[in-house]
Amino acid sequence: MSTPDDDGAPAPHWRRLDPRTVLVTALVVAGVVAGAAVPATLGLASRLGLPPAALWVLAGGVLVVGVAAGADRVRWHRTRYRIGEERVDLHTGLVLVKRRSLARERIRTVDLTANLLLRLLGLVTVRIGTGEHGNDSTLELESVSRAEGERLRRLLLERARTPAPGVHREGELAVLDPRWIRYAPVSFVAPMLGGAAAGAVMQVSEWVGAQGEVIAWVGDRFRQTPLLWTVVALVVAALVAGVLGALGFWIEMWWNYRLEREPGGTLRVRRGLFTSRSISVEEARLRGVDLVEPLGVRLLGAARLDAITTGLAQDHEAKNADHNTLLPVVPRTRADAVAADVLRETDTPTGAALIPHPRAAQGRRLRWSLAAALGPVLILTLLGALLTPVLLWIALGCAVVAVPLAVVLALDAYRGLGHALSGRYLVTRSGTLRRSTAALERNGVIGWTVRQSVFQRRAGLLSVTATTAAGGGAYTAYDTDASEGLTFAAEAVPGLLEPFLERSPKGV
Repeated sequence: MSTPDDDGAPAPHWRRLDPRTVLVTALVVAGVVAGAAVPATLGLASRLGLPPAALWVLAGGVLVVGVAAGADRVRWHRTRYRIGEERVDLHTGLVLVKRRSLARERIRTVDLTANLLLRLLGLVTVRIGTGEHGNDSTLELESVSRAEGERLRRLLLERARTPAPGVHREGELAVLDPRWIRYAPVSFVAPMLGGAAAGAVMQVSEWVGAQGEVIAWVGDRFRQTPLLWTVVALVVAALVAGVLGALGFWIEMWWNYRLEREPGGTLRVRRGLFTSRSISVEEARLRGVDLVEPLGVRLLGAARLDAITTGLAQDHEAKNADHNTLLPVVPRTRADAVAADVLRETDTPTGAALIPHPRAAQGRRLRWSLAAALGPVLILTLLGALLTPVLLWIALGCAVVAVPLAVVLALDAYRGLGHALSGRYLVTRSGTLRRSTAALERNGVIGWTVRQSVFQRRAGLLSVTATTAAGGGAYTAYDTDASEGLTFAAEAVPGLLEPFLERSPKGV
């Protein structure tokens, strides 16, 4: 029964988590116990015999599962939450009772996730956040029924808003195209997973005391093969494993993907094969989009789309959870079209013609890249002159490979530089290994930072950074022409840079 609040209004009802959360805990612990049962049984069998060992392990497993389920039953009984007119409250704990509360006006995200076990039971975990730093900025309800999770999401994200101006469409903005999976193998994830697979083989073999046998087996397979081709074969094997891992990772992350605009101005991303995820972004908090083109996918004419928005989860548990990705890697034209739909624009600002930067910016990138490439070569050369000529040959090989690569990347980085004003947005582009084209609302800029080093001053360049409360917090036009960069910033947000414009660029 509800009791009146201080102002006389009836207080909202307290609710409990779904009781099946105890079953989830019992099943998870049972799985862990089952995994440990086999080695434990084999270890005891040498002293007690197989049947007694199996009985002891079974009894111990039942005890562990029972204790875990009992403890979680107490947690469930002592956990309750309520949604009030102004606050969301969560109380939990037996001896040390924790009382958490969030003001509803500060709530920015209500995300729903469910791993395979939760999905089979019809449950979800609800994560309510304000988008601020720290554990006190989020409440997590683990677990509630899917219907309750959807009710909470709609209730807490409900906003009375005037429809945004501009062309737009409601409903589905993008849906999974299975052909997008072709971009997974060319991401940076593939070589990382390949290296991780090779490391995992060596680590597991060391745990079971068979690392020497594994190395000997590999050596036998390549006994008659030259060293160079042996290395190439092992690298190719690792890359194949990485490609397969990247494909599996992509399927798990993006299967069942759907981007839609809900009534009231909320963008919702749903995705996931085994673990389903539902992420909501209020358009009232959207300040722009970021078209991201990692080198591999850019060579295939593709890009992904991220949201530049205030209030997305930023605590340590969620900062790496792709909460800001609206669209996976897709063809660039498709990414531009979705960006236009998301921003309610006829033409996407990410496709605007950008102002190129002076040739001096190219020279700076060439010098940086060559310095980075020749630094290790110089060190190897010095060591080779002091220790062994072998290092000299290694230095030569590094120079032959690294110098042309450095030049190519530097020229590509220069070609990627650009900035422009496109309607309500300012646009900046930079990067080569990870090229970013950010379209930021001009009214979302809260300040400018102008940087000009000694070397930039001599070259007539400077970098201007738009600071904002959204996204990464800063978006920079690097190495622009000094006067052009200041003019760009002044026109983007009038009134902020007059003190700089009153002086010559050399005085910055």
